Amino acid sequence: MELSEYLPVLLFIGLATIIAIALLVIGTVIGPSKPSDDKLAPYECGFLAFEDARMKFDVRYYLMAILFIVFDLEIAFIFPWAVVFRDIGLIGLIEMGMFLLLLVLGFAYVWKKGALEWE
Repeated sequence: MELSEYLPVLLFIGLATIIAIALLVIGTVIGPSKPSDDKLAPYECGFLAFEDARMKFDVRYYLMAILFIVFDLEIAFIFPWAVVFRDIGLIGLIEMGMFLLLLVLGFAYVWKKGALEWE
């Protein structure tokens, strides 16, 4: 394999780099810039920061984030399964059914424990 075969790839990388830098420079030069105290202040969920950044969060916040990740990753497993559904046959259907059953049982457990309630 000769190195000349990589020339188109290097050209595309170079062109993408040039375009990215050009767009950043053009946006900085041409774009409006009127900084004010409100624009430069850190955004804290719609209200002013009132405590130290190292304040303790409620455990429910982290629990909700973990639940979101778990149920969001479920979709990441279902899409590839749906693509190869005809190839894997009945065994794949049974395995995905067990996977979804476990997720539903976990969701019911979390719901019953009140982890989805936000006060």
